[in-house]
Amino acid sequence: METYGKILLIAMPAFLGLVLFEKWFAWRKGVDNVNTQDMISSLLSGVTNVTKDVLGISIAIYGYGWLLENLSIYNIKATWLTYVVAFLVLDFSGYAVHRIQHRYNFFWNGHLVHHSSEEFNLACALRQSISGLVKIFAIFLLPAALLGVPEKVIAVVAPLHLFAQFWYHTVHIKKMGFLEKIIVTPSHHRVHHAINLEYLDKNYSQIFIFWDKLFGTFQEELPDKPPVYGITRPVQTWNPIKINFQHVALLIKDAWHTQNWKDKIRIWLMPTGWRPADVSEKYPIYKINDVYDFKKYTTYLLPFMRSWLWVQLIALLLFISYLFGSIAHIGAPGIFLYGVFIFLFVYAFSELMDNHKMAWIWEFVKFIYAAIIIISTKDWFRLNDISPYLKYFILFYLLISLTMTGYFCMGFKRIAMQEANNI
Repeated sequence: METYGKILLIAMPAFLGLVLFEKWFAWRKGVDNVNTQDMISSLLSGVTNVTKDVLGISIAIYGYGWLLENLSIYNIKATWLTYVVAFLVLDFSGYAVHRIQHRYNFFWNGHLVHHSSEEFNLACALRQSISGLVKIFAIFLLPAALLGVPEKVIAVVAPLHLFAQFWYHTVHIKKMGFLEKIIVTPSHHRVHHAINLEYLDKNYSQIFIFWDKLFGTFQEELPDKPPVYGITRPVQTWNPIKINFQHVALLIKDAWHTQNWKDKIRIWLMPTGWRPADVSEKYPIYKINDVYDFKKYTTYLLPFMRSWLWVQLIALLLFISYLFGSIAHIGAPGIFLYGVFIFLFVYAFSELMDNHKMAWIWEFVKFIYAAIIIISTKDWFRLNDISPYLKYFILFYLLISLTMTGYFCMGFKRIAMQEANNI
């Protein structure tokens, strides 16, 4: 946990800098596809995901260490060739997992957040799942385990493999010549994120595109079919926590409502998007039928609200940086209590972006939670070791945050009343 947290302290500013550079670049070109709320929602999704990972809130079934210990035939030393083999095996594993996530209802829940943005930019690469608490896919690393690839090699290669998937989430890099035949390029991944009928469920590869070509899931980006991004049942919220559990909530409700007992069981492993016939008829849900004619999700930005969203984002990144840099110093159970605060922060923040008139309630819960910690411990997770006055600054900031949220919620109510009077 501590090592991963230190790595993220370096990676986060780099990712944020690239996201902001892309926004500036798009603005300069006059094709700004980095909507403020959408970008912040993506960053919030990244924050929740890395917080879950750093705190180790997941259960690995048949983890790689277990496979290595029980199934290895050889014991390979950690040479440069070992790292190459591990990278290729990990890439194939990524392809297989990715394909399963797209094809089956239950597993789609752990991946749809990545596709939930209706834009395609570097920020949406940070939309990663927090709902995958149980990890079962180490089995796809079986070839590496059989060959005896050391666990430390996988530990090094895995984050490199993940970070290498960031750069191709952009519309600003067009076709890349001969590289299109070897690696996943922005053009390939634009196809993957598109909801055009021609592009659905294509290009699952993560680094090397030859997996798609080998298994028949490759599709080239067509010049006369510009990709349209998102998912066919749009999430219609900026809240990454809600997005993470929307699909599984629908599966649970459908399984409950259907009168067919066979459907109650098979719904989980049916193709993605499948619903029982009786439920689909009685409880219809909105689905995009014409990808070239639908309204993208958007919300109001009241006066001063855009500036306040940036203030909140900076504050959140400061809070998360302190957690990642002080995991060992804070210790357990403090780091988990801190994690609850981060999730409350994200939820309250995104409810505000969604223009919910009752967003102040979540902000109030966040304030009370933090105030109880500060009052009961007379500290903020060992922050007294730096300065005994910083906890009062945090309390003051949280009070300002509550006040500003209340102010904006009053604005949302006024707008709702005006719209009601105009109907």
